[in-house]
Amino acid sequence: MTNKAATAHILRAIRAKLDLTQEQLADRLGVSFATVNRWEGETSKPQRAQASAIAALALEAGVEEGEAAEAGVAPALARRTRTRLGMTPSTKSMEQMLWDAACSIRGEKDAAKFKDYLLPLLFLKRLSDVFDDEIARLAEEYGDKDTALEIAETDHSLLRFYLPPEARWAVISGREAYNWPLDDKGRPTTPRDIGEHLTKAVRAVVKQNPDLSGVIDVVDFAAERNGERDINPAKLRGVVETFSDPRYRLGLADVQPDFLGRAYEYLLRKFAEGSGQSAGEFFTPTEVGFLMAHILRPRPGETCHDYACGSAGLLIKLQLVARELDPTSRVPLKLSGQELQAESFAVARMNAIIHDMEVELARGDTMINPKFRDASGKIRGHDIVVANPMWNQPFAQDLFKNDPFDRFQTAGGITSGKGDWAWLQHTLACLSADGRAAVVLDTGAVTRGSGSKNEDKERNIRKWFVDHDLIDGVILLPENLFYNTTAAGVIVVLNKRKPVARKGRIQLLNASRHFRKGKPKNYLPEEDIRQLAAMYLKGEPVERELAVITLQQAKEADYNLSPSRWVGQTEIAGGASLSDLIEKARSLANAGREIDNALFAMLSEIKEE
Repeated sequence: MTNKAATAHILRAIRAKLDLTQEQLADRLGVSFATVNRWEGETSKPQRAQASAIAALALEAGVEEGEAAEAGVAPALARRTRTRLGMTPSTKSMEQMLWDAACSIRGEKDAAKFKDYLLPLLFLKRLSDVFDDEIARLAEEYGDKDTALEIAETDHSLLRFYLPPEARWAVISGREAYNWPLDDKGRPTTPRDIGEHLTKAVRAVVKQNPDLSGVIDVVDFAAERNGERDINPAKLRGVVETFSDPRYRLGLADVQPDFLGRAYEYLLRKFAEGSGQSAGEFFTPTEVGFLMAHILRPRPGETCHDYACGSAGLLIKLQLVARELDPTSRVPLKLSGQELQAESFAVARMNAIIHDMEVELARGDTMINPKFRDASGKIRGHDIVVANPMWNQPFAQDLFKNDPFDRFQTAGGITSGKGDWAWLQHTLACLSADGRAAVVLDTGAVTRGSGSKNEDKERNIRKWFVDHDLIDGVILLPENLFYNTTAAGVIVVLNKRKPVARKGRIQLLNASRHFRKGKPKNYLPEEDIRQLAAMYLKGEPVERELAVITLQQAKEADYNLSPSRWVGQTEIAGGASLSDLIEKARSLANAGREIDNALFAMLSEIKEE
C-alpha cells in the first residue's frame, strides 16, 4: 500500500470511528476541507506535522494498531506523536498567537494600527522557516548543511526565495551569531537594536529577491517621530520571541498553506475590526467571499480577475472553492488582480505567497488605467470577475466621456453622481464572451431612479443591463457585515451567456435574515453560505427567500431589482407584511392629500362669498 493510500485508509477509519464528515475532520486537524478531500482522494499526502496530528487522532479514535499497520503507518509513529501532540498547533492556537503578538505592541485597542508592521514580520518568519526546510532538503541530497548553503548561495533558483544570513530567523532572534561586515568606508554596520536589524533584514531580502520589492519592505521598523521610535524595540523584541516559539514554526513541514492562510485571514479580520473606514480598502468579510465563490463555481484553469483586489481574498477563495469542487485536478485557476493602495498591494502579495498560490498582481487606478490588457490594448477578457469596489464612488464626468476603452457609452450610457454602475460597466468589459461575475455594491445601486419621474442615468444603465439579459441575479446581504459601513450591501451577479433555463429571468435572493450577531460585526454562518449558494444556483422560487422574475416583470417595476421589493417580508403584527403596510401607508397618504385639497377648495369658496 502506498503512503497516499495508507493515509486515505487511516482517515476513513478515523471518520468511521468518530462519525465525522470530511469537513468536521478538517476542522479537527486544522486544515481545509479541500485538503482532507485531496488526502482521501490520494492526490496528495500530509506533511510531517499533519501526519503527526493524524496519527494522534487515530489513537484518540481507537483505530487499532493492526489497522494502522495494515495501512502502512508504523505504531512507533503514533506513539511518538503522543509526546509531540502539544507541539502541533491548531488553527485556533495559531490565530491566538498572532493576535497576542499584535496586541503586545500597543495593546488590543491600537493593535490594528500596526498591521503594516505585523504582517511583514509574519511573512519574514514564514520565508525563513521555508528557507530552512529547503536547505534541509538540499542537505539530504548533498550530504550536509554547509554544502547545501554553499550550493544555494550559488544557485538561488533551487529555492523559492533566497534569504541572506542576516535575514534568517535564527539570527534575528539571537539564537545564531552573525558577524556584520564593515561598510565601504570601513564603518561597522551592526544594528543598534532589533528595529534596525529588521529593517536591514527586509531590505537584504528584497535585494536578493526583487519580486518582493514593495511587499516586505513597506515599513521601517526603526522609524522615529519626534525623537521617539514608532515601535519600542523592547516590545518588538517580544513579538520576535513570540514568533520564535517552536510550537508556531511556519515551515513547509509544519503547516500547509491553507492552514497558515486561515490564520493569516483571521489576522486580517481582526485588523479590519479596529480599522474603521479604511478596513474596506483591504478586506471583504470572509464569508461574503466564499458565498461569491460558491455561486460562481470556478473550474480548473479558468481565468479569474479582481480589479479592486485589496488583500486578494476574493481571488484566493475562488481557488479554495475550485479545489473543493474538483479535488483531483492539478490545474490551478489563473488569478490576476489590480490594486491602487500600496499597503493593500503588499498585503495581497503576501497573502498569495502564504497560500502558495500564483496571483498576477499590478498596481494602479483601475478605472483610469486598467493594467490587464490584450495584445491589441483592449481590456483583457476573463472567465470570472469578482470585486468589491468602493461604494457610491464619485467620478469626474470627463473620465466617462473620453474613455479610451469604450466601457460606458456603449453599455447603457454615462452615469452621473455615484459610480456603482460604472464599476459594473467596467466589470462587463473585463468579461470574456461567456464570462460571469459577482460584484458587491451598495443596496441603492439596484433601486436608484426607479419610479422617479425624472430621467435617471443610473436607472437607464440598469435598464440596459436588464434588457440585454446580462443580470443573472441580485443577493441582498445582512446588515452590519462590512467593516467600513453598517449598510447591508448586495451582490450583483452577471452572466454573458446564461444557461437556457435562466435566460430571460433574474434570481432575487433575500439573505438578510441569514446572520449571527458578532462583535463588532455580524457574520454569515458557514452552513448558511452553502445553503444560500445552493438555493441561488437551483433557481427555483422559495417563499420569503428567493424570487425569480422575468425581464418583463423587471420592466413593469421600472427596473427596481431590490430582492426586498420582490421577496415576501417577515410578517408583522396582525399578519400584514411590510410591503402591505407600506402600500397601505401610501394609500392613506394619498387619501389625506385628497381631503386636504377638498378642504382648501371649500375654504376658498367661503372666502370669496
